[in-house]
Amino acid sequence: MSEELIKAITEMREEDALKITAQLLEAGTNPLDILEASRKALDVIGKYFEEGTYFLPELMLAGELMTEITQLIKPKLAEMPDRRRLGKVLIGTVQGDIHDIGKNVVSFMLDVNGFEVLDLGVDVPPQKFVDAMRDFQPQVVALSGFLTLSFDSMKSTVAAIESAGFRDKVKIMIGGGQINDEVKEYAGADGYGRDAMAGISFAKKWVGVN
Repeated sequence: MSEELIKAITEMREEDALKITAQLLEAGTNPLDILEASRKALDVIGKYFEEGTYFLPELMLAGELMTEITQLIKPKLAEMPDRRRLGKVLIGTVQGDIHDIGKNVVSFMLDVNGFEVLDLGVDVPPQKFVDAMRDFQPQVVALSGFLTLSFDSMKSTVAAIESAGFRDKVKIMIGGGQINDEVKEYAGADGYGRDAMAGISFAKKWVGVN
């Protein structure tokens, strides 16, 4: 039935995907297996987007669907006390930007791959990141932004983290539609992800997981 779930997600059949997810959970399927099937579906959707088969509306729908599936699975995940967490990642879309499709996909993928994720949402001011770091104590901070005006907000956020004395305690990655090496250097980040899987690779590397 996992193959049916992958097919339903990649074909954007929202109702079917949620129904299959519920059936799998009722049948006692490991929630991590469902998340893995969802991850595979996201990989396919990402390829369709790169090929020009899918466009922004499909990505938006995929992001919303992943959120709904995650909400269905979370109660079951909470019942797995032995689930190993690799580390903590604080993520949010920086101040002045309200785009969240890419951020939501990265949050989902981080969760699937074993990280505890605190998502601050969109239009997050630098101080909110700093305040969250005090309580959450992440090893990795992920700053998302789609607009070019986000570059200054990323820089300001990294500066705020440094001023608060946390810069040497975390690794910072940035991501978004127009991010490149120059933006990474400008913002003062440790790395940038071209896609969700690049972000996962960074996070695993930075917490010492091969």
